[in-house]
Amino acid sequence: MATTRETTDRSAVRTLLRLWPYVRPVRARLFTAAFVAVVASCTGLVIPLVLKWMVDGPVASRDPAGVWLGALYLLLLGIAEAVLFGIRRWLVARPLSHVEAEMRAALYRRLQRLPVAFHDRWASGQLLSRGTTDLMLLRMFLAFPLTFLLVNGVTILVGLVIMLLQDWVLGLVILGPAVPVVWTCVVFERRYAQVARRAQDQIGDLTTLVEESVLGIRVIKGFGRHRSQARAFRELAGRLRGTELRKARLLATIWGVIVTLPEVAIGAALVLGVLRVADGQLSAGTLVAFLSTALALRWPVDSIGFLLAMSQEAATATERYFEVMDEEPEDRLDGGGAAAGGARSRGGADPAAAPGLRFENVSFRYPDAPPGSPPLLTAVDLHVRPGESMALVGATGSGKTTLTALVPRLHEVTSGRITLNGVDIAAMSREELRGRVAVAFEEPTLFSASVGENVLMGARDAAGKAELDRALAIAQADFAHALPQGTDTRVGEQGLSLSGGQRQRLALARAVVGRPEFLVLDDPLSALDVHTEAAVEAALRQVLADTTALIVAHRPSTVLLADRVALLSGGRIAAVGTHQQLLRENAEYARLMSGEQEDSR
Repeated sequence: MATTRETTDRSAVRTLLRLWPYVRPVRARLFTAAFVAVVASCTGLVIPLVLKWMVDGPVASRDPAGVWLGALYLLLLGIAEAVLFGIRRWLVARPLSHVEAEMRAALYRRLQRLPVAFHDRWASGQLLSRGTTDLMLLRMFLAFPLTFLLVNGVTILVGLVIMLLQDWVLGLVILGPAVPVVWTCVVFERRYAQVARRAQDQIGDLTTLVEESVLGIRVIKGFGRHRSQARAFRELAGRLRGTELRKARLLATIWGVIVTLPEVAIGAALVLGVLRVADGQLSAGTLVAFLSTALALRWPVDSIGFLLAMSQEAATATERYFEVMDEEPEDRLDGGGAAAGGARSRGGADPAAAPGLRFENVSFRYPDAPPGSPPLLTAVDLHVRPGESMALVGATGSGKTTLTALVPRLHEVTSGRITLNGVDIAAMSREELRGRVAVAFEEPTLFSASVGENVLMGARDAAGKAELDRALAIAQADFAHALPQGTDTRVGEQGLSLSGGQRQRLALARAVVGRPEFLVLDDPLSALDVHTEAAVEAALRQVLADTTALIVAHRPSTVLLADRVALLSGGRIAAVGTHQQLLRENAEYARLMSGEQEDSR
């Protein structure tokens, strides 16, 4: 799981500026909307000036016609302000939904391109929260706080200028709280950033727990662990509640300061203004206009805390979003390899390299392994000849699954190289490599799609019903035709509506449907019953006759599918030979095949 990282030393403005590439295509509408909002807000500031004219003019001279005219002016100004704000809302709605959609699509594309090592480190709930909650916060920020931080800032400046022009003494009284308010905002911004980051990370943790509980509901019910899961949920939810309350307390503090100090200043200006009107130093209309302007600025000033809070949450969401987007994708790594091995890739196989699938002095250790820890695989040398099937056998934890994952470059070798028909796989693009190599994993994963769509996912080019039926027949998955809608039947999330053996057979069908040049199978028959296993093996022999295959095997019946066997022990290839030969000559292999040592990897 990605760990919570407190944010204390970063500029919210600098972080939010990273959104500019996504906002640039719709900048014209957003700038227009901001301009319209500024005009609408400043239109509201004209109302106090009309009131001044009415009080010092028609009201003082008892002119009813002038009062009605002033009322008409006020009505027109109110309508104009409402219409302008409506136009602003219309201008931003469509482009901002487009920005959110583009950012979500970019995040999804990046997740598809990131290496398996990244997904091994990150909890899926953290990634989901970045693609949902965080992007919703960013859309809300672009729609409201971004515009109104500018609009309210301009409104406050224009309002202060108007008040100072009306009476500079009262204007200075209103300006009195500016320094403590600014200081409070600076302190609030720093503290709120930390709490906002913590809350959004906790939402990701809670999302992960819910997702795991839903996907693992059979395990939870089977072991009666619903109470412990509910307890874990309550603990996480309680932490999130505490963090949200901390946010609320911070927001209440800044609001208390921002609301109280200006109100006190307005009260002081009112008392002083009344005294000056009584002394004849100030007209009643001027005092009304001044106080009306000050009251019109209450919302722009009061909203500062709310807008700063939303801006900090948006900055945190932006930071979390780009934590994923800044990760190095797989295909970017292809550039160096392609450059280094471009000549071999374009010109064909290396004349000095053997055809088929070859591991040459391959070593591997996980990137996040503790420093100084030994590699999982060390100096692996193995050659699977063209058209040959090689079984890979070893004890639990010997690295069999990891070795097979290196062939389609789900992980990158630490040293050495792997070649296909003499071409270093590091010199190929992943698209080319994975078009030549098909895989079937020990844990079959199916998607919420139809049976046919799941199987044909393994076909490089458009494949039809004939290829689908052939693959189903090889995998002994003809049960698919008996489903309610045949191969158009949707299998549900992770294919849990099917048995483990059915899922494994569909995964095997997916591996063979594209007639791959190279085939990597990780214990593909482990979930099958004896009779089905025998039928699948008989069909697989025909497929394996036309392809080069590496098969992780745990049972003698699977080993017999292969032409030769490689024993992986201690991260090295300890022996290579036929099944009968290794049974006679290698005690460790004989022990594994006799079942004395249980093996699941």
